Amino acid sequence: MYRIRIPRSPGIEWGTDLSFAFVSVRAIEPGGPADCSCMIDVGDQLCELRPVVVQKDDDDIPVGVDVVQPVSLIGSPFDTVMNAFASLDRKVVDLDLVFFRGTKADLIELCTRGDDDDDASGSSSNNTKKEDDDGLVTITVIENSGTSTETKSKIRVEPGSNLRQSLSDNGYDVYQSITRFTNCRGKQLCGTCIVDLTEGAGGTNRKSMDECSTLRENPGGYRLSCVTFVYGDVTVETKPPVKASQWTR
Repeated sequence: MYRIRIPRSPGIEWGTDLSFAFVSVRAIEPGGPADCSCMIDVGDQLCELRPVVVQKDDDDIPVGVDVVQPVSLIGSPFDTVMNAFASLDRKVVDLDLVFFRGTKADLIELCTRGDDDDDASGSSSNNTKKEDDDGLVTITVIENSGTSTETKSKIRVEPGSNLRQSLSDNGYDVYQSITRFTNCRGKQLCGTCIVDLTEGAGGTNRKSMDECSTLRENPGGYRLSCVTFVYGDVTVETKPPVKASQWTR
């Protein structure tokens, strides 16, 4: 990983794979700030953004730099990252960007690696630690929550797996009522694959603005499983109750 200070218009074209998360450098504008830095390469993964606000005196002479809280962008959806850039204050001229040089898989492995000291002491790890050496993460699935027929089971999946696809592939139904037949098949068009992420939110990608809008009248833990990607251990409840005014129902 490396950090670089660069103008807010760095001359970088951003891109992702088909998951539309884990934003990386897709192309570099010849002669632009990124190109001239001789540090940034195509394929580098964007991990963090921190605005740099330069304080000036009455004569417009720089007198200091404000330290601004960094924004973690590891695993964030593409539109979340673009909004982070677009919402910068006009006073921000430069940015501190943190990149990871390696593949998406390498970055996921780095993020999910357990702490060696915790292993030695036998203490429990956070929700991104792997249960064993197979490199997989655990999805705990609760069905019929709060009823006499409630069941809890677990599946193991590759880090970065799509939640809806993982549940569907293992025989779990995330749709309620007739939407099991009329859904959009994971294209984020119908908004009907809602699950309640009760544990492990830090082991998933952040909500996009579109997802937040669709779920705006529901609890904060609710997610559209079709656009949720799992990088650490999580617990989800299928078919949670939704508000009567939920427009997708």
